Amino acid sequence: MVFARVIVVVGCLSQWLTADCQFQLVREDRMDGISRYIQDLQESLAQMPMDDIREVIAVLQSARLDGRQVFIMGNGGSAATASHFASDLCKGAAVPDLPLFRAIALTDNMCLISASASDLGYQHVFAKQLSNLVHKGDVVIGISGSGNSSNVLRALEMARSVQAATIGFTGFDGGKLKGLVDICVLVPSYSMEQVEDLHSIVQHLMCTCLRDLSNLHRYDLPQRLAMEPGRE
Repeated sequence: MVFARVIVVVGCLSQWLTADCQFQLVREDRMDGISRYIQDLQESLAQMPMDDIREVIAVLQSARLDGRQVFIMGNGGSAATASHFASDLCKGAAVPDLPLFRAIALTDNMCLISASASDLGYQHVFAKQLSNLVHKGDVVIGISGSGNSSNVLRALEMARSVQAATIGFTGFDGGKLKGLVDICVLVPSYSMEQVEDLHSIVQHLMCTCLRDLSNLHRYDLPQRLAMEPGRE
């Protein structure tokens, strides 16, 4: 009887140790995933295209001082970034004695988005809005992690047709968006989550820099934009 009880106790202890080891392995594996994500994010952040980011800041500063409109768009997580970006430009980057940004997120008018999607197709939801609002010399920012969102691409094409300055935020290999815009901020990552993370960081970086500029500070525009008619 005693021997049988010992066997039962040993068996239970063995099962508990096995379960505990498995739990430890799962926890360690999860921690490895956390560390790996953060490490990948840090590596991508260190490789961000700083010259392109500076050029976007220059274009946005010029738009602010010249009273140009800024339109921002995207889908899914990029739609949230577009709304956040427009909000931060209008409020977070506001500075006494400087003109206010005239920034609009094309993701926010759900009545117009749903009407356009229903009647024209979802690929037209941003271009339709732009056709009512955009003028020569305005700034249009398209955010697409893959660079291949058809509604973003159509809107950027429409913006180019009226000689608006076009800016793209993307990742992966840049997709079709990369060759369509005047300035492309390409996150060097093939993880959609991390591409979206870094787009958010970049828009915060830009708005912080724009908030800290004096009313006399005007960045030099990229030459290809400064020399085009309507963008001087």
